[in-house]
Amino acid sequence: MRRMTIMVSAAALTVGLASPAVADRDAQDFGRAALTGFASLPAETFVPGSEPSGSAIGAGPFNGIAAPFAHQPVQGFSGVVNRRDGTFEVLSDNGYGNKANSADFLLRVHRIKPDTRTGEVKVLGGFNLSDPHHHVPFPLTRADRVLTGADFDVESIQRMPDGTYWLGDEFGPWLLHFSAKGRLLEAPIALDGVKAPENPYLNGAQPNIGSSKGFEGLVRSVDGRHLYPLLEGTVNGDTPGDLRFSEFDLRERAYTGKRFVYRLESTANAIGDAIAVDRHRFLVIERDGGQGDTAKFKRIYLADTRDRDGDGLMDKTLVADLLDIANPKGLGGFDKTFRFPFQTIEDVNLVDDRTLAVLNDNNFPFSSGRMAGKADNNEFITIRLAQRLHADKRAFR
Repeated sequence: MRRMTIMVSAAALTVGLASPAVADRDAQDFGRAALTGFASLPAETFVPGSEPSGSAIGAGPFNGIAAPFAHQPVQGFSGVVNRRDGTFEVLSDNGYGNKANSADFLLRVHRIKPDTRTGEVKVLGGFNLSDPHHHVPFPLTRADRVLTGADFDVESIQRMPDGTYWLGDEFGPWLLHFSAKGRLLEAPIALDGVKAPENPYLNGAQPNIGSSKGFEGLVRSVDGRHLYPLLEGTVNGDTPGDLRFSEFDLRERAYTGKRFVYRLESTANAIGDAIAVDRHRFLVIERDGGQGDTAKFKRIYLADTRDRDGDGLMDKTLVADLLDIANPKGLGGFDKTFRFPFQTIEDVNLVDDRTLAVLNDNNFPFSSGRMAGKADNNEFITIRLAQRLHADKRAFR
């Protein structure tokens, strides 16, 4: 989710600006992906009968839309679950960009049904996230303990075989475990040695990761034993552009101490999402911060933990350039080359061994990547890769 302000330590900023961009490695890529489906949910879509929202973002208008809103917007898709029945669950994140302006945005999981034949996305319902059993040890915004964007910035989601959900947050960063109805099941789980500026336990210490740089990706291993949360930003003291990809044991409810390193192609880039392909390989969205004509780098890589070249980094293979997708049928009314030019692309999911679903976070009402001056819709696309992934069958569960 885009932030209105970015907080980093002066030391980290100096190092990041001084470091040259990481060279784009010449790993063999898959070839050009093709657009196979397009559907869109209008930007001004709201949860029926919900509370007002957006009172702290200013009156605007923002991309032609005035605030506040009479209801909760259906926006900010920052994580996706494939229900394997034609529907998907999508996670709305912090809300409007930061802790200070999102106290009236209710954290929510929406269930949607995209129809690539009609180009429409239907919202079938969803549930808010809450902490009725007081597992969160620090004060929450609301007395009823319904969670808001001032409490957590949830950016990634995994659904477990028992129907519960694990979410990755950026304010801690925390791992959060919820019931099938969105109720928190246990206390937030911290990542040792990493604290964001919004962490309530800084106690006067300096954060060592930037604001909005916590758990942007969260992977469930194909055997269901581990979670792998992926930080969006570099921890102070690590090589600029290197992101920690840590291993969390679900049985022990503890980090194992094992971690891998995903290196960005540029220190100015960020990751958007990650998902398992098999025991060793993961799909990762990597993007720059541009939108529209300023978008230059929006890619999906296949990252491999086996580190075949011995450089201490996950090996990377380009599988899709989201700014250069073949569109021979002119789907969605777009040109023969389709671009996904959004500032924040934060959802990737396996549909089959050659097909990916990709969604954007529209940062409602602030982003305007599809058309300047017009608030972005929530778009859902499917792309066919030029080669098979040879994924583990358990990756489709």
